[in-house]
Amino acid sequence: MIVNIFRRLSGIQQGTVPHSTGYSLVFCAAFFLIPCSSGQEEIPPIPRRIPPAGMEMPADLRQKIEKSLEPYEERLWEISDQPYSGDVEVLVKAVQLAVRHNEFYSEKHFALAEKYLKLAEERYHEIEENKAHPWSDDTGLVIRGYRSSIDESCQPYGLEISPDLDLSKPVPLVVWLHGRGDKTTDIHFLERCASKHQAFGGLLGKQNEAIILHPFGRQCVGWKHAGEIDVFEAIEAAKRDFPVDPDKIVLAGFSMGGAGAWHIGAHYREHFCAVTPGAGFAETARYNNLQPENFPPKYEQTLWGLYDVPEYRRNFLNGPLLAYSGEVDKQKAAADLMAGELLKDGHTMRHVIGKEMAHKYNKESVAEIWDWIRDTWSKGTETPQKNIYFQTRTLRYPSYKWLKVTGLEKHWDDTRVDGTWDAEKKKITLLTTNVSALEIVSPDKTDDIGNFHITINNQTLKSRSPGFPVHTLTFRKKGDTWQWGERSGIRKKTGIQGPIDDAFMSRFVVVPPRSESIESPKLQRWVEFELEHFRDRWQALLRGKLLEEKPYGLDSGDINGGNLILWGDPFSNKMIAEIVDRLPIEWEKDQFTFRGKTYSTEDHVPAFIFPNPLNPDRYIVINSGLTFREDHDRTNSLQNPKLPDWAVIGLNQLPDGSAPGKIVAAGFFDENWK
Repeated sequence: MIVNIFRRLSGIQQGTVPHSTGYSLVFCAAFFLIPCSSGQEEIPPIPRRIPPAGMEMPADLRQKIEKSLEPYEERLWEISDQPYSGDVEVLVKAVQLAVRHNEFYSEKHFALAEKYLKLAEERYHEIEENKAHPWSDDTGLVIRGYRSSIDESCQPYGLEISPDLDLSKPVPLVVWLHGRGDKTTDIHFLERCASKHQAFGGLLGKQNEAIILHPFGRQCVGWKHAGEIDVFEAIEAAKRDFPVDPDKIVLAGFSMGGAGAWHIGAHYREHFCAVTPGAGFAETARYNNLQPENFPPKYEQTLWGLYDVPEYRRNFLNGPLLAYSGEVDKQKAAADLMAGELLKDGHTMRHVIGKEMAHKYNKESVAEIWDWIRDTWSKGTETPQKNIYFQTRTLRYPSYKWLKVTGLEKHWDDTRVDGTWDAEKKKITLLTTNVSALEIVSPDKTDDIGNFHITINNQTLKSRSPGFPVHTLTFRKKGDTWQWGERSGIRKKTGIQGPIDDAFMSRFVVVPPRSESIESPKLQRWVEFELEHFRDRWQALLRGKLLEEKPYGLDSGDINGGNLILWGDPFSNKMIAEIVDRLPIEWEKDQFTFRGKTYSTEDHVPAFIFPNPLNPDRYIVINSGLTFREDHDRTNSLQNPKLPDWAVIGLNQLPDGSAPGKIVAAGFFDENWK
């Protein structure tokens, strides 16, 4: 009853608000004990770890703030077509979430709500009355916002720009990834960015050589999932207003930010001229002191290969890498581990160690690191890069520079490509492991590679110029032989390779069922609970909003432009019913058959990811949100996917902070989604 009343007051009933709703309607999900309309016993609520509950705002102040927030649904709609409206909305969002979730941790924090609503008011009037945005030229410590491509939410970012920095020419950019802050929600992140220098422990201070960018990364998810995508969207946001030199972007961070620099630097090495992680974990098992007898299921161990940096270490051979550790910091072990891993490939990692330092920088180390960064800027980049080294385990991370792997023989196995580009001889040589298809793309699509010799694993193919410039060459493997051309048919490919959590790294729309049409009381209880759990978790932890639509409200834009997250069964969700005959499941009212086994719908529910039969370039997900849960939030190193491509969930075990129920079976589809 409480939840349904709350939805009606907020304008959301059973997730029916379309994506075009105004701001104040989209942040409505609060996680209560959900009464079960099926008459089943209530599922106990799962305690939230991040962000923790803070202080209740005094009633009179709360009333004042809420009254100030009221006009912004209409106001934000009025300026929604303006390119800088996100700089207003991000402030409103910060205050609204802080009030809703009591994200105030001392009495002095209450003033932040008034401070940032005042700033929102000033920016709103500039846009609405003057059609201007003077803050976009501000220097010093600047706070901004951009709209996420994943969920249309506004995400904050900060900039440090010296008034003495010459912005008449391309300038370097340092992307600084912050450390863990369970209480550093939007409003506190904005205050931090507006009030102090943060990069390298604040010891860098004022400098006039580069812009420093502070992404938010969805607060506290270890720079994974939507958090890693936000890094690149923040970079693009900065590029829109400032002349960032794309060849002089450095990735750096400390603690959780150091872990982010390790993993983002390894997975996206081509985007950064240099990477410098500080005191951050680099993998899962050793960091958590897990012994084989305490390992999770095999599929979860396999999924460690999504983020564990040693599995991608060879990508660091392509450019400058420097790690920092305090001499007596326990997290020095991560950098020592990576140094040992890189030695396997003959590379000696530069490791700056702060003398007698624990979990922080010292001035001497920061000065050494900054000199090293300057040196990387002075050397420039080689185009095309003559020698490249590429390593991955999934097509989520498929490329480096002029090479893109488009097919694997088997996902989650070690995959490598060493390549050489000889421009003078018009020859490209590749040595591959576990690759079934690939592309070669000329840098900036300027070089004609239509008459190159391509040697793959000692087999040479000669391209012939068709009489016009060729910028992309595609190859596929048949047996042991490489051929020209792309693979055909439904297959795992970049962006459509799983696991379930991958669907939430690009735009997605949630499609709830008609709960009253679910015949199984246990399933109805489970769907209602898990869907509300996902709503709350995406808002509170991922700092965003779910785009929701009824099945009959979906249009071609939803199907062509996003992943569909479908809840229920074919008898309660018309979209599932429309495509069920093209999914790897046979579904009846009292049972379903999945991967050769039959399960009762009274006690089981399927959850899986699959190419959308209506648009194979996008996913559908059946009955799942993010698969890591509250118990995993205790350390960012555990905020990894917990379910693979598919699972069968037993409903006799209630959802909790570790799992959505009993995992009866789980696994991966093969490279052909079978």
